[in-house]
Amino acid sequence: MTTVISTRGLQKHFGRTIALDGLDFSVEAGEIHGFLGPNGAGKSTTIRILLGLARATGGEATLFGRDPWTDAADLHRRVAYVPGDVALWPNFSGGEAIDLLTRLRGGMTDKTAYRERKERLLEVFQLDPKKKGRAYSKGNRQKVALVAAFATPAELYVLDEPTSGLDPLMEQVFNREIDRVARDGATVLLSSHILSEVEELCERVTIIRAGEVVESGTLAELRHLTRTEIAFVHDPAKEAAVAALPGTHDLVIDEGRVRFTVDSDRVADFLPDLGRLGVQGLTVAPPSLEDLFLRHYGDELAPVEEEARA
Repeated sequence: MTTVISTRGLQKHFGRTIALDGLDFSVEAGEIHGFLGPNGAGKSTTIRILLGLARATGGEATLFGRDPWTDAADLHRRVAYVPGDVALWPNFSGGEAIDLLTRLRGGMTDKTAYRERKERLLEVFQLDPKKKGRAYSKGNRQKVALVAAFATPAELYVLDEPTSGLDPLMEQVFNREIDRVARDGATVLLSSHILSEVEELCERVTIIRAGEVVESGTLAELRHLTRTEIAFVHDPAKEAAVAALPGTHDLVIDEGRVRFTVDSDRVADFLPDLGRLGVQGLTVAPPSLEDLFLRHYGDELAPVEEEARA
């Protein structure tokens, strides 16, 4: 496969503040790649470097094999970008802003096709293009950027918290548009705080912390790093046998049900034992992306939870 985005040892310092500290990750052509991390982890800094809006302090970043700092003008014709906080020209209407952004990307070569795409997107995103930018809510400003991004086909979509301010209905419209551009062969880098959104859309994810990658791979690969919850109806006569099962964690017996977790790559080993115990009402809950995320960031929540309990 062709590598569309690549960073190796990427560093960015702001004075004494280290925003990126040797970041290594890649995005292959045609994939939808989730880019995860809380505020301050370095996601937006990485994106700014990839777009040629900031210069790296050290290391290397390439887009389509080219340097985004020196070749920004040519690369931007192949890239659609949506930030998480959209600012519009206050006296431009939404439609005028969309047209201007399209012209800047050179997307007016086929005006008929562009007009058809734009009209369809305005309808599905329920956006009134006649209102001035100063009259739009945050959600509607976000819609303007999304319509502008999707109205002209791009090879790469760089989306930094793109659904910020959208209601759940519009989030589903966004998901359908991502599916559409992916089917057309585009590559998507999706930075998001909404883990369910990433889990639904993305084939691979990269989780960063303090400017470094802590996990990267397909969701199936990364789930092996977490635990799966197993639950079934409680039989008091078999409690000792359940407790004796090797490799169980967090055993809880509550309201007539037994619950425990096992390493995700050992679930198949437990099924014969559970069959011999004759358990009923068995449920197996695979780990979510949230579980994986909290594996790396749960320690940051511990002081807050301790303070709340106090």
